[in-house]
Amino acid sequence: MKKILLLALLLSAQAYAQHEQGHQGGMHEGGHHGGKHAGEHRGKHHGGMHGGGPGLDEATLKQFFEPLPASIIDEQKNEALIKLGKVLYMDPRLSVNDTISCNSCHRLDKFGVDNEPTSPGHAGKRGGRNSPTTLNAALHIAQFWDGRAKDVEEQALGPILNPVEMGMPSEAAVIAKLKKIEAYQTLFAEAFKGKDDPFQYKNIGVAIGAFERTLLTPSRFDDFLNGDKEALSQAEQRGLKKFIHMGCATCHNGVVLGGNSFKKIGMVEPYETADMGRYEVTGIESDKKVFKVPSLRNITQTGPYFHDGSVETLDEAIRLMAKHQLGRQVGEGFVRDVKLFFGSLTDKESE
Repeated sequence: MKKILLLALLLSAQAYAQHEQGHQGGMHEGGHHGGKHAGEHRGKHHGGMHGGGPGLDEATLKQFFEPLPASIIDEQKNEALIKLGKVLYMDPRLSVNDTISCNSCHRLDKFGVDNEPTSPGHAGKRGGRNSPTTLNAALHIAQFWDGRAKDVEEQALGPILNPVEMGMPSEAAVIAKLKKIEAYQTLFAEAFKGKDDPFQYKNIGVAIGAFERTLLTPSRFDDFLNGDKEALSQAEQRGLKKFIHMGCATCHNGVVLGGNSFKKIGMVEPYETADMGRYEVTGIESDKKVFKVPSLRNITQTGPYFHDGSVETLDEAIRLMAKHQLGRQVGEGFVRDVKLFFGSLTDKESE
């Protein structure tokens, strides 16, 4: 039923785009994807996002998007746990040769990524997939590109034992190493009060996950969804209109504009990749080349793009997604306006 509804929504969005193209006069000559003057004409003609543009009233926005919640963890109640989690997140001693921390690949000063196609591990060897951002990740349906971890608590434990990433030989080896560090004796005892033995491997994930649940990044788009009509410029609103009308929001929706579903890359036009994605987890034939839809929050800052980090620029990512997922060729005007909208998804504190 969900697939039927999504298909109907996608067809509706494409039908609208075709109508707009015919009404405005041609794909590259000022149509739905057209150049600067065509976009400006439509913005004036439709009167802006809240001025009655077709299909983009408040109900439509609420159908596709949700503002970021103020919090998803009680930071006061979990203060000691979050403190421990942050220390662990930043500590390279969780790796076999004391060189790689969570923050090495998911840098908090780089919007939760390292801006590398794929990340080097403890011996310099690289994995096969791009490191996704940890910012807002706790709001995703699952973790990793293939969804093999159910939450951030489970995800945090994987790289520590991964032979390419942090390379620790066993859970016992990790715990033995941490127990020798005096500061952790206090931090674990405070974070897990009342526990006979707080030094459990699973507790490392509990603590790091608690810290990651604090990594929310409110944006101007949230202000816009919450009723501030001036939070987005007219150009950004125009980009949002195009984003919805083209059908992009059928996958990139919800509170983090993605992260809540799995889709095949190359839904309409095949996309060449040797990575079988979720199929490696489920063994289900239809899961071949299926990946978690990435969040678009902070997307202008988190390149390179796609599961393998093979796409260097956001402009190219937008074009390729339109081509492979929607079967559409988009022009410079579409790319420009949608990218402007994406800029409104960036953490306000960094602007």
